[in-house]
Amino acid sequence: MTRALLLVLFAVHAWAQDAALERRAQTLEKELRCLVCQNQTLAESSAPLAVDLRNQVREQIAQGKSDREVIDWLVARYGDFVLYRPPFKATTALLWAGPFLFLIAGFWLLARLLRRRRIPEPQLSEADRARAAKLLE
Repeated sequence: MTRALLLVLFAVHAWAQDAALERRAQTLEKELRCLVCQNQTLAESSAPLAVDLRNQVREQIAQGKSDREVIDWLVARYGDFVLYRPPFKATTALLWAGPFLFLIAGFWLLARLLRRRRIPEPQLSEADRARAAKLLE
């Protein structure tokens, strides 16, 4: 009876650990980009490379590596592009600043076009002014 209870406790503990490891793997996979699909996470992609990377993530987690170590290993192998949210540094500055630069350029272009569209006020000579004043009387 004691052996059966120990066996059940061991099985429950192992299942709980597997569930925790699986949750960690799924969380990491949502933070990593599929290198083939490019606009999908590893968790969403069904590409063969994504399947291999998911297996690598699970293997490294099972080996006891931390999330940071797994991410660092993938970045060392594939570069910052594997991260769905790459860090801000010199090589990714344009990626982060690009949308703002396009927005500023759009506003500048719009302002410039609107200034050109303004109709200039006509310059009247003294004779034209006198004639207009006479017509308005």
